[in-house]
Amino acid sequence: MNWTDHFLPRAYRKATHPGAASHSLSDSVLATVRELQEMPAFQGFLVLMADNYSLESVEEMAKILLETPSFERAVTHLQQDPAAAAMIAERYMAPPHDLDTLLDCPPDSLGYLYAKEMKAKGLQAEDLYVQIPIVSEASYVEARLSQTHDIWHIVTGFDVSEMGEIGLQAFHLPQFPYPLAVTLLSSSLMATLLFQSYELTQLLEAIRQGWEMGHGAKPLFAQKWEEGWDKPLATWREELNIQPMPTAIAA
Repeated sequence: MNWTDHFLPRAYRKATHPGAASHSLSDSVLATVRELQEMPAFQGFLVLMADNYSLESVEEMAKILLETPSFERAVTHLQQDPAAAAMIAERYMAPPHDLDTLLDCPPDSLGYLYAKEMKAKGLQAEDLYVQIPIVSEASYVEARLSQTHDIWHIVTGFDVSEMGEIGLQAFHLPQFPYPLAVTLLSSSLMATLLFQSYELTQLLEAIRQGWEMGHGAKPLFAQKWEEGWDKPLATWREELNIQPMPTAIAA
């Protein structure tokens, strides 16, 4: 549903109609709203809702957020952890994930379980990050998060359903104030409130689960997962203090 073409114009017509009630929005408020509409971040926010969170709209939103002070603050927050600061300084990126080779890892390992899931779903990590030019600390952080996004899914146990994705985004926020996670959570809350209110309780529960898990876990960004492909998934979870979702892949 493209509510940007219907809901907002109708609100403007009501507020500016000669017969509107005295409590209608003031001209200054309406002018501010129009200014907000011109902001790339606001437009990206609306596109996420209208485009049902397609990969293209998420990538565009991520690109917009890279230029904001909020992303700089997120990087600064990550750098408070020495291991994460070292990775950012190094701009560590692992080679492309060779899924066929990873299937030779032990059956209980992160590498094997990750490759099995990725091949079963027809996914490749490279589809999420190769288009991100690493030209700054912020762009490095976004590229590394994108490269390891599906590893985070495996380790936390959040599946790739809409609710699983929201749970994973909520996991990010106690770890560091990731702007894209804030945007995805807030836009999903608004879209659910307006168009799918029957899913609101489920959405809030996914957010609660992600927040609590992320709050109790050690920093995930600082991990060089690819140097421990052979390590059992259960060991990774134990070391990082992660209590995975009940539906998680068995370690």
